[in-house]
Amino acid sequence: MGCLDFVNSEQGDRYQELAHRVDEVLVDSHSNTLSSLTREDSTSGLFYDCSAHMVWVGERTRQLDGAHVEFLRGVANPLGIKVSQKMDPNELIKLIDILNPANKPGRITVIVRMGAENMRVKLPHLVRAVQGAGQIVTWVCDPMHGNTIKAPCGLKTRAFDSILAEVRAFFDVHEQEGSHPGSIHLEMTGQNVTECIGGSRTVTYDDLGSRYHTHCDPRLNASQSLELAFIVAERLRRRRMAT
Repeated sequence: MGCLDFVNSEQGDRYQELAHRVDEVLVDSHSNTLSSLTREDSTSGLFYDCSAHMVWVGERTRQLDGAHVEFLRGVANPLGIKVSQKMDPNELIKLIDILNPANKPGRITVIVRMGAENMRVKLPHLVRAVQGAGQIVTWVCDPMHGNTIKAPCGLKTRAFDSILAEVRAFFDVHEQEGSHPGSIHLEMTGQNVTECIGGSRTVTYDDLGSRYHTHCDPRLNASQSLELAFIVAERLRRRRMAT
């Protein structure tokens, strides 16, 4: 019955239209801790960390003179930099310069994860600094990790409204600064789990225990994921029409 409800809903009508415009690509990305899997490409002489397509440096491992940054500097993979409200704009510029001195397009992805309020206050300064330095990066919003809370029952959860608010803040800031919102990172599943609260089919704190299956962090369920995807697609459509 749940499938029929979706097919017959307004979201179902929009899905049919949007599904034909979705380009899918499967990539793997994780923190740069598997240096033993680094190999030299025989045709180019470049070194790649073969443990993933893209490897990233996190909040606790992005010291400018640290081992993680030194390792990433020497591989040719696309690189991610995870950024919270703690990141200083000048430090970000220095880090990007170390990891991408040739300013090669596609090399650096800045993954922003700081909550909606911080996004509106802190992200503009980071964007302006990077643009002012002429650095080429892809900006990505991670609205999941800055919005993890503890439910009264003790389980970790995330509120759909908080996730959506951070996504909207991300788009608003880039629109304001004349920069490009490159992508969104979500943790989700096609299963009908009850791990994140909220959404149009409201999941409450009382529902969490019924289908809480994650072994790590709470994920958006199928309905919540589609709802967010439709909102983002509509925002992108309006952005295209405005330009």
